[in-house]
Amino acid sequence: MLTRRIRSAALLIPIVAAAVYAGELWFFALVAVAASLASYEFVRMMRRGGYRPFWPLSLALIWLLLADARYPAWGLIRPALTAAIILSLIWQLFQKDTPTPVADWALTLAGALYIGGLASRFIALRDGPQGIGWMALVLLPTWLGDTAAYFVGLSRGRHKIAPRLSPGKTWEGTISGWAVGLATTALLGRFVGLSLGQGLLLGTLVATVIPFGDLAVSMMKRRVGVKDTSDLIPGHGGALDRLDSLLFAAAAVYYYAHCVVGAR
Repeated sequence: MLTRRIRSAALLIPIVAAAVYAGELWFFALVAVAASLASYEFVRMMRRGGYRPFWPLSLALIWLLLADARYPAWGLIRPALTAAIILSLIWQLFQKDTPTPVADWALTLAGALYIGGLASRFIALRDGPQGIGWMALVLLPTWLGDTAAYFVGLSRGRHKIAPRLSPGKTWEGTISGWAVGLATTALLGRFVGLSLGQGLLLGTLVATVIPFGDLAVSMMKRRVGVKDTSDLIPGHGGALDRLDSLLFAAAAVYYYAHCVVGAR
């Protein structure tokens, strides 16, 4: 298991780093592919739980949300949301013998807003001033915090934090991941012009939301009775398993930069 995790990470990290460095359409393409895979896994999970969200429409809305972040002057977000609400309801009207029509409709939209809405913050961050630095503040604290939480939880974890949702997650691992995430963010913040105090504040925010991103997907998986969203990435699970914490971190970093620092 550990060997597979390391091999997968050794393959994926350089790809992500290269796309972040290249920016432009290279990074957009990476985010679009990752979000599309995560969306497919989300819909497949919901189907295992007895629901029937309409994946093509959900996927189209995700792409429009990502495109709106890349080309904000086009003003795609309002017409995209309006069309998605109307079309998803019309589609649902023609579905026969479905026991959960309202839930199916809601999941079609919720899956797109969850994945596409949060993933669009990756693009908004990278396309803005000091985009590489801000993306580093999303990726490195999350990766290093997750790594610390995994190894400390594996070796010293005794007290379960949420056994009903994520039996493997412990307080010892979570606190270790929180500390590493906070410290990493505070140190890297200097590269985008943050003071130590601003870096510590952002680090506290990022390190706090990261575990909730993981627990949110764990809640979905437990509801439908699966361990991983898929087996796409050996040792790591699916695309959504890898994105869950990053999605929350991206939103936290973006809105901190936008609302507190005024960097966007």
